[in-house]
Amino acid sequence: MSPRPKPEPAPPGKESVWDYPRPPAVEPTSELVEVRLGGVLVVSTRGALRVLETSHPPTYYLPEADFAPGVLRPTEGSTVCEWKGRADYFDVVAGAATAKRAGWHYPDPVPGYELLRGHVALMPGQMGSCQVDGEAVRAQEGGFYGGWITDRVVGPFKGSPGSWGW
Repeated sequence: MSPRPKPEPAPPGKESVWDYPRPPAVEPTSELVEVRLGGVLVVSTRGALRVLETSHPPTYYLPEADFAPGVLRPTEGSTVCEWKGRADYFDVVAGAATAKRAGWHYPDPVPGYELLRGHVALMPGQMGSCQVDGEAVRAQEGGFYGGWITDRVVGPFKGSPGSWGW
C-alpha cells in the first residue's frame, strides 16, 4: 500500500480533494456542463451533480433527460460501487465516434445516493471534449476512475501510478 501523499495547499477559491469526505458526498451544481463526441454536442446541462470523494477529482453526473436522443446505448455488464450500488453501462455514440462503456449510471442507487437516479457519468478521457463553465476538463489518470479535473480542484489525485492504495 502506498503511503498517503501530502495534499497540495488549496488557495482561496479552490478545493482540495483531500477535504472531500469518505463516503462520498453528492452535490448539485448549476455550472454549465457540455460534452462533445465525434464533433457532436451530446449533452448540455446546468442540472449536473458532483460526486466528491477523498483523493478523487469530482465525477459529474448529468441528467439522462438532457442527453441528445440516441447517444446513450445500454451495453452489457455491470460493476458494484461500495458506496452507490450496482452501476450499469452505456456506449456513447455520436457522429462517427463510439466510446465503449464510457458512461454509467445507478438505476437503483443505495440509500443516501438516491439523487444519482436518472443521472449518467461519463469518462472524460473517452469523450471528444468535456467543459465545465467553458473550461476544458482534464481526465483523471489511470483509466479506471471518472474524475473531471478543472482548475477549481487541487490534488494529488488518485489514479496516478502508485496511488492504488490511497
